[in-house]
Amino acid sequence: MGDHAFLVNVFFLKQRRIEASPPSCSEGSPPHSASDRAAAGSSSPPLTDPAQSSLRSRCAPPGSPTHTPLSSCAPAPTMGDTAAAAPTLGLTRPNAVDPPQVTFAAKDVEFSGWNGDILAVAVTEKDLQSGAPDPKFENAVLKRLDGQLGGLLSTAAAEEDFTGKPGQSVVLRVQGQAFKRVALIGSVAHNAGCLQGLGESVASVAKAAKATSAAIVLASPCVIQGEFKLHAAAAIASGTVLGLHEDTRYKSEWKKVHLKQVDLIGLGSGPEVDQKLEHANHVSSGVILGRDLVNSPANVLTPAALAEEASKIASTYSDVLTATILDAEKCRELKMGAYLAVAAASANPPHFIHLCYKPTGGSVKRKLAIVGKGLTFDSGGYNIKAVPVARIELMKWDMGGSAAVFGAAKALGQIKPPGVEVHFIAAACENMISGTGMRPGDIVTASNGKTVEVDNTDAEGRLTLADALVYACNQGVDKIIDLATLTGAMRVALGPSIAGIFTPSDELAEEFVGASEVSGEKFWRLPMEESYWEDMKSGIADMLNTGPMQPKGGAITAALFLKQFVDEKVQWMHIDIAGTVWSHKKRGATGFGVATLVEWVLKNSSS
Repeated sequence: MGDHAFLVNVFFLKQRRIEASPPSCSEGSPPHSASDRAAAGSSSPPLTDPAQSSLRSRCAPPGSPTHTPLSSCAPAPTMGDTAAAAPTLGLTRPNAVDPPQVTFAAKDVEFSGWNGDILAVAVTEKDLQSGAPDPKFENAVLKRLDGQLGGLLSTAAAEEDFTGKPGQSVVLRVQGQAFKRVALIGSVAHNAGCLQGLGESVASVAKAAKATSAAIVLASPCVIQGEFKLHAAAAIASGTVLGLHEDTRYKSEWKKVHLKQVDLIGLGSGPEVDQKLEHANHVSSGVILGRDLVNSPANVLTPAALAEEASKIASTYSDVLTATILDAEKCRELKMGAYLAVAAASANPPHFIHLCYKPTGGSVKRKLAIVGKGLTFDSGGYNIKAVPVARIELMKWDMGGSAAVFGAAKALGQIKPPGVEVHFIAAACENMISGTGMRPGDIVTASNGKTVEVDNTDAEGRLTLADALVYACNQGVDKIIDLATLTGAMRVALGPSIAGIFTPSDELAEEFVGASEVSGEKFWRLPMEESYWEDMKSGIADMLNTGPMQPKGGAITAALFLKQFVDEKVQWMHIDIAGTVWSHKKRGATGFGVATLVEWVLKNSSS
């Protein structure tokens, strides 16, 4: 499998009129010019993109004569803004659904007298006595609560065979207490990922009970000490919000989320904890955006619509973010032959997206770039995804890398870290099949002048990333991380829960793994075996895009390919999220990568 990854297409947008804008924001020449078609190898008549005219005003880089700030253009419609969206293929429009809005508070209060709907107690296997004929709690918190309820809790735990394993729960309706229900939630409290799972379990219980308020208490709070208490509170809060989230934008009916208030008891209190809980809400909003983008079908999330989503983020947080959108003509001027070749077969023109974060005050100590693969649909091209394992019906997820990038941009737009400049980049397009499309055996030329013999049109993501990485290096950055649903080999190697990382830099690897320990997401560093590059060399061009080894070592050779387009002076890491972008169990996107990217940027901000 090549870049069989995952995609999402947004939606055709109604052509926007520009309000009191200068000439560079006006609707001018046809949006798909002869030069565009020449760049894509097309001789067909002009293709009309309803959003192209309004986007063209932002094609030039900031500071150039033709660049117009977003503030001078009409507001960009969002995926939930159905009034702005024109009917798409299938007449599908996303419903306007607000994400969960939950207020979190850290309190040092007596849990037994807490007043609300559900008192949720996190229990580990060590908190329960095992092997006794008459089941009793040895844990002090559980013993006290059980006594308050007249032994009802221990009896129910025994009857339900509750052992404290993650995923287990027992919920009881009680009388004569300040709280209406009590829930025992199985948990492991030793890392951020497990504590997020606790929050998700609480959200599930709260949804089932239609509760508006909940409190979360750890049966053994002593296992969480020091600074980790802050991370624990954030992880539980984040898990709760994400557990409440359900993408109902494309359903005719959906259930209302009732939970509005969650109190965390026993994890400390005060401004520092409150700030960490607010941080968790910001990160969760970015993860939810990432999920929504990946979940959106290809007939809705087109390259143009993804560009509009990115522009909307920039306009919402315009004090720190700006947007530049390059059309095919501008990309041709920048000699992005690899990217344009992938886009050549699609009726939806490519949009190269660049958001730039700059702090509101103070000097910039470090410049970073985060690049995401942005294939809003991947048919495989002439090497079509014809076998069931390729999952062509899910190839909307092939823009999961760009979804993570823009989710991180949204979160950072709210957090506003000082001292760091961040470039968020995605070369958005579709990999389709037509008479104008890229063929197996074609040779394409990337923007750094290197030539690539295309021996597999389904290894297209690396071609778009090649030009995106060259562009990122040209921004003068110190470090680059790219994320991509790049290879089926990665799904085979690490499965659905762990993403693979590749980097020549031990320093960057250590830095990123540290960020993942805070986020709770799982990564594993794999080798960049340079000897494998011999099989990637072409007899008639500089390199092949896959090579004869495929699929053996495919994730490694893909990383080695990308390395050819990164300046040696720049620290660089490639992350293959092919297995982690989608949950087959939950039948939806995960938003994987957003949280760790945010923590990585914050590490660079504070260092």
